[in-house]
Amino acid sequence: MESMGKKMPRRPRRSCTPEFKAEIVGLCRRGDRSGGPVARDSELTETAVRDWVKQAEADAGERNGLTSSEREELAALRRENRRLREDVDVLKRATAFFAEETR
Repeated sequence: MESMGKKMPRRPRRSCTPEFKAEIVGLCRRGDRSGGPVARDSELTETAVRDWVKQAEADAGERNGLTSSEREELAALRRENRRLREDVDVLKRATAFFAEETR
């Protein structure tokens, strides 16, 4: 009964090379085996393998969605947008501060 409240320990996040991901995706797309057995044999999660296959299909134009380069661009634009909003916020506070000082 003690284990009912405990969570399973998470796997440490691993980073895989693009070559390794491409090899795993190739195994899945050839049709020999589905993502589950490939994931188990490679000690990966099925979700990760499934996501890699979906992204490869989007990059190849076989599936709707953002390509890898579009995802990178979107992330960069979001970072820039966040930084610019912070800059505007600082300028607004500075303007309010100096407006109070001059009164």
